Amino acid sequence: MMHEKKKHTPRSDEQQKLLQNRLSRMIGQLNGISRMLEENRYCGDVLTQVAAVESALQSFGYIILQEHLESCVTEGIRQGNENMMGEVIDLVKKLK
Repeated sequence: MMHEKKKHTPRSDEQQKLLQNRLSRMIGQLNGISRMLEENRYCGDVLTQVAAVESALQSFGYIILQEHLESCVTEGIRQGNENMMGEVIDLVKKLK
């Protein structure tokens, strides 16, 4: 189980809403792919939808990464946390 941390700087209500909306759209896309499989739809159409979800998820990840750099990482560096850059490098590698 992962160690759960809380953000030092909370997301604004608007930021939270935008992220939740993006996530809801991706969930809708995944449900759409499930329906496509149930309907035995053409493989090319399914793959097109898979690519769309992958792209949306990657964009979502980059938004979270930017937010992390602008808030948590900046604050950590200000407080002298020498491990922040290593964490950032690890996170960027995960998003590849």
